[in-house]
Amino acid sequence: MRPLRIAPQTRPDWRAGRLNIVIGALSSDAHTWNLVFLQLLLEELGHRVRNLGPCVPDEVVVQACREHPVDLLLVTSINGHGVQDGKSLIRAVRNRPELASVPVAIGGLLDTDGTGHRAELLDAGFDAVFEGGAGTGALTTYLGALCSRSA
Repeated sequence: MRPLRIAPQTRPDWRAGRLNIVIGALSSDAHTWNLVFLQLLLEELGHRVRNLGPCVPDEVVVQACREHPVDLLLVTSINGHGVQDGKSLIRAVRNRPELASVPVAIGGLLDTDGTGHRAELLDAGFDAVFEGGAGTGALTTYLGALCSRSA
């Protein structure tokens, strides 16, 4: 398998450091290939990734974030139930005082009606929302900001 290559104009300055990132699909979402792609992308950018896989129950996500240092929790959905499942997960994460300040981002196909729910998910407690066709550029920009903040 050839390594992923990110165009130089979209690659942020990673000298600020590497992040410990936990990724996984929301509880009702069984996609796997997107998680593999995401893991490979993040690792090529120099980050350490723990991939929890598909259909991850909220309790498992919370436990994974409590067991190991985490700089970002990034969850995905492509089945259109991301808003509903995402709200459940973010409540579980934010209810743990030790995880209250962990950045949490959600991305993918988050609804079935295509109306967008960015503001709703941010209000629920997510720090970043990448809907539909946001692409890797928005994610890499966000990661660059997190790296700068943690430096």
